[in-house]
Amino acid sequence: MMFLKVPFAEKDEAKALGARWNGERKSWYVPDGKPTEAFSRWLPPGGADFVPAVAATSLKNRPVTVDSYAGKPVMGKLFIDLEHDCDPFVDCPVCAPKLATSGWTATHDSVAQLLVGLRG
Repeated sequence: MMFLKVPFAEKDEAKALGARWNGERKSWYVPDGKPTEAFSRWLPPGGADFVPAVAATSLKNRPVTVDSYAGKPVMGKLFIDLEHDCDPFVDCPVCAPKLATSGWTATHDSVAQLLVGLRG
């Protein structure tokens, strides 16, 4: 996904070329797999890695992680960026220590216990 800096007056033209609006980031983007040559004039000064200011910070001006596929901020005090494509619900020797020291594992286990109690 490549974000664009499209002036309001040119939004219809960008849309006609295939650009899509991301309401979370308040920005136009080129969907993955679509040729980007037609959109070159709307590339922001930062290039294809442009992240609009709305998505770059939270309400308290703290950086947030952005899901590049969905284009939405990933929120939550227990969000952990894993080094590789890992499923945190499956034991992984690489990620287990990081998950355990962050409090993620303890929180997951307590929620699992609550769910078991509700089913019983």
